[in-house]
Amino acid sequence: MAESAETPVPRSAPGSAKKPKAKGSPKPKKSPKGSPKGSPKGKQRSAAKKDEEVDLSMASMGHPEIFPLVLTEKTQEIFNCRADIDVTAENPHKLLKREDIIDDMKARAAVSDFHPFKKIILEYPGEELLVVFDRELKYGQIFYLIATEEAKESILHPPEPEEEEGEVKEGTPEEYVYKPPVWKPWVSLGSEKEIEEESVKERTTKVKYKISRRQREFGARVKFHNRNASADPKHGYVECTSYFDKNFTIRQLEKNVGTQVVPIVEETGTQTKWTYPKNATTQYFPRDFSDEEKEKYLSSEDLKDFIVSVALRVEIALQQNEILNAFFDDWKALAEDESGFAGKSDVSLKEYQSFTDLHYLKDRTVSCVCWHPTIYGIIAVAVTERLSYEERVNNSGRLLLWKAPILFWSFADPIHPQLMLECPEDIYCFQFSPSNPNIIAGGCINGQVVLWDISAYEERLRNAKSGTGGSKNTTVNMPSFMLEQQVGKEPHLVRYCAVSSIEYGHKSVITDIQWLPEFFEVNRMGTMFENRAGVCVQLVTCSPDCTIYFWDLRAHRPTLQPSSEKKKEDKLILAPPDVPTTFKHLDLCWRPLIKVNLPKTDTGAEYSPIKLSFREEHYHTKIQDKTQPQVKQEALVEKLPYSEIQATSMKPLKLLENVTSSFFVGTEDGEVLYTDWKMERDGDSGRLLSQKPSNTYIIHDGLVHTVQRSPFFKDIILTVGGWNFAIWKEGVTVCSSGMGNP
Repeated sequence: MAESAETPVPRSAPGSAKKPKAKGSPKPKKSPKGSPKGSPKGKQRSAAKKDEEVDLSMASMGHPEIFPLVLTEKTQEIFNCRADIDVTAENPHKLLKREDIIDDMKARAAVSDFHPFKKIILEYPGEELLVVFDRELKYGQIFYLIATEEAKESILHPPEPEEEEGEVKEGTPEEYVYKPPVWKPWVSLGSEKEIEEESVKERTTKVKYKISRRQREFGARVKFHNRNASADPKHGYVECTSYFDKNFTIRQLEKNVGTQVVPIVEETGTQTKWTYPKNATTQYFPRDFSDEEKEKYLSSEDLKDFIVSVALRVEIALQQNEILNAFFDDWKALAEDESGFAGKSDVSLKEYQSFTDLHYLKDRTVSCVCWHPTIYGIIAVAVTERLSYEERVNNSGRLLLWKAPILFWSFADPIHPQLMLECPEDIYCFQFSPSNPNIIAGGCINGQVVLWDISAYEERLRNAKSGTGGSKNTTVNMPSFMLEQQVGKEPHLVRYCAVSSIEYGHKSVITDIQWLPEFFEVNRMGTMFENRAGVCVQLVTCSPDCTIYFWDLRAHRPTLQPSSEKKKEDKLILAPPDVPTTFKHLDLCWRPLIKVNLPKTDTGAEYSPIKLSFREEHYHTKIQDKTQPQVKQEALVEKLPYSEIQATSMKPLKLLENVTSSFFVGTEDGEVLYTDWKMERDGDSGRLLSQKPSNTYIIHDGLVHTVQRSPFFKDIILTVGGWNFAIWKEGVTVCSSGMGNP
């Protein structure tokens, strides 16, 4: 039986709080004969007649078979239906025999609680009537009577709820049983009518045009002739412009729009770390020594020795506190203060020294800066043209004639460059060789690798750094290059020794270049062996063309040539007199030793490397102590040429197992990769393939332009990209820390 909302019970209903006085009260005394029409007896009969006409069921609430019933305590004892004893909220049903109710109405007449429903009880077809205990007073009284057999059966025997498909009872395992589809005849539920109503039908008649010509013109020969179209407007060009016709305007009165309500799901996280509970204590009352203990400890030799040992450190700490503010916020000091005098910003970082040259640095961008490894106070700066791709293509002719050089600056002379390195193209990265600082390798915008040898100019750089002139007759303490500038000479231009083959090099700009240490070398498989030469002979480059190349500076001799043929070749190919012949064997024919790709695991695409970081870095180990006098190493000058260093020897090289070949890579899309450069041979084709990255992390929201290893801890790496930076620890698979505005 369905439930409905509660509604107020009418006053005249017998199920109200108070029974009608005419039904439940004792019989009033009879009035004397001959009483007028307006006597109380006449009013009582008219009220009783009106009560019989009132509907006592819950038809107003949609349940005409339910009649609220008031049972007194005596009636409940007679029929054994006492509230909360015989009938409860869990078992509210009570079946009363129809004959017992009729006997009660005959015995107690109008005093019986069933007297208002006398007609319903006498006409009831069954032998038992159902009385329900209504503890929540849903229908106004504590009991209600069911007047039909159908309602009684639906209450006593309610139908079991059908389980929905896919619903599984608690405690039973879900088992999937395949049910093959069964053919059933089509039963129309009216959906085709909705489709017909939604379909677009043409209701207006179409406008038809009929174009024809005369019959005598069929098959006639066409004749063309000249005429003036402007003079004959009838047969000339007639413009037929569009116009707005109200007869064909359709106004949209109704539109079907479907929406779907989806709950909003939000995931949040905190950095709260739950630890195991432990007891903790706090001392709130100080413990003091007694006078005897104080005198004992203050006069002890251990305390005096301790004070003497830490006195110097305490004095230094006190002096630092006096000089510097220990509570000063360095992060706020990095920002500009707009509240300065006259609107000027007060910046804590002041400019110490600037290097500017109007001829070579004008309208150019600094792409790379490197300190000289052995000569302090000398820096090298590479600059590039500040042009977009379209502007670079349009100005390709001018760029071929004028290349941006690499300038060497000295802190003793910040106005004039001390040395210039000629570049075939704009240089985006370069590095000094760790074993020989006079050898410099750089990466060009067109993907070529360039090599320079500045051994002949090392003495000039040392003189420029020390501030002593090259001439003994000069009395002024001035660099020799500054004197040359005063007499109108420009800084010396050093031409590059060798450039790699553009056919076998990178197809895009070289973004990073690194030298491998001098104690190991790699073969074509990426396996590491000992380096018997004792100098750095291999370097690594990367480019956004999804490749990482390993280069070898030594000459490869596939076949032996007769000495006569070799002399002929030397005579034919002669280098300019001002170009060193250190890397003559590599010029325009230099090819990479290993090609490493970075394939993605889920797709067939590849990562675009921008920066590299190897665990076995040199960290400029050849740098001398600043406090010690710089002694020129004769071994660097009298070194064998790189072309004479043998790549292989009769004695097999020693395999190095304690050197790792894994390295970090920062990509163009903000990923940080951890991969291995060792090659794997395919079992089917036998080709050498690159390994897939072992770990991939997406931390940065932009280009990763810095991947730098700590000079103090070899396993700590810093990456910078986009609007944040991250600190990594090699061997840990999660990001250690990061800051910024991602």
